[in-house]
Amino acid sequence: MTERFLVAALYQFVRLDDYQARREPLLEVCRNNDVMGTLLLAREGINGTIAGPEEGVRAVLSWLRSDPKLAGLEHKESWAEGGNPFYRMKVRLKKEIVTMGVAGIDPNDVVGTYVEPEDWNDLISDPDVVLIDTRNDYEVDIGTFKGAVNPKTVTFREFPQWVREQERLHNKPKIAMFCTGGIRCEKASSFMKQEGFDEVYHLKGGILKYLETVPEAESLWEGECFVFDNRVSVGHGLKPGPYDLCHACRHPISDEDKRSEHYVNGVSCPHCFGKMSVEQKQRFAERQRQVDLAKQRGEGHIAADQEALREAKRRAREEQIARSTAKGEPA
Repeated sequence: MTERFLVAALYQFVRLDDYQARREPLLEVCRNNDVMGTLLLAREGINGTIAGPEEGVRAVLSWLRSDPKLAGLEHKESWAEGGNPFYRMKVRLKKEIVTMGVAGIDPNDVVGTYVEPEDWNDLISDPDVVLIDTRNDYEVDIGTFKGAVNPKTVTFREFPQWVREQERLHNKPKIAMFCTGGIRCEKASSFMKQEGFDEVYHLKGGILKYLETVPEAESLWEGECFVFDNRVSVGHGLKPGPYDLCHACRHPISDEDKRSEHYVNGVSCPHCFGKMSVEQKQRFAERQRQVDLAKQRGEGHIAADQEALREAKRRAREEQIARSTAKGEPA
C-alpha cells in the first residue's frame, strides 16, 4: 500500500512580539513528529506548509493551537503519496509572513469581507464585480477562475503598485480577490480597503478550500492550482495534478512543455530558454549532472534543489530590477 502524507497549509495573523524565541521550540516539535516543510514566523504571525505522517502533523497543529495566541490558527488539508513532498524542516524568521512591503497593513485591524466557497460562484458571477487573481504570473499560468484579471506580477511586492496603476478598478463597485490558501488576500484586501475601495471580498480558505468543497460539476475554476511543494499542482478534490517543475526557472511545466526543443531536464524549458545566459545553462547542466549521479548512488539531492531555488530567486529579482529601471522607478 502506498504511504500517504498529510499536507497542512496554515497561517494566522496575530501579534507575536516573541516570534524569534518561538523558532527553536517549533522546529523541535516538528522534527520530533517526523514533519517536514517550511514555516515562517514574524511579528505579524505565522505562515507555511508542513507534511508528514497524519498523527505527526496533527500533533504539531495541536501543539501550535495550545498557545492561546494561536488558538484561531487556520489550516487546509490535502494528501501526498509516494513520499513526503518536502525534503526537510525549516522555520524561518521574517519581517512579514507574506511580503507586501507596504507599512501599516494589518488584517487584524482592517480586512475585506470573507466569502465561503459555496457562495463564491454567485459573487463572481455578479456583473458588478471585478475579480482579481492576487497570485504571481507562474501560478496563474496553469489555472485560475473564469474571467479573473491577472496582474502579471513576479512577486507579491508588485501588487500594490499594480493596483495604483489600474484606474479601471474603480469602474465597478465590488472587488473580489482570491489566492492559494487565503493569506495573500488577507493582506491584499486590507490594502485595498486602505486605498479607498469600499466593497472588497475575498475567498475564505483560498483556492484550496474551494477545490476541496465545491463539486467539479459546479466549479468555475479552470485548470490546476499551483502549490509550493513537490506535487507542483492540485486539481478538484485536491488530487495531485500533471505538472512538473522546471529546475532552472521553477515554472510549472506540462508534458507538452517537455516535448519542446527548448526543454532540457534541469537546464531549461520553453518558459526560460531565451532568458538564461550561457553561463547559467552551463551551471544548471553541471548541477543536473550531480543530481543524476546522486540518484545513481541512492543519495539525496537537497543541495542541488536548493541551489535551483536560489538561482530562480536571483533571476526573478534581476527581472524585477530591469522592469523597475525601464519604468524609471527605484528597484
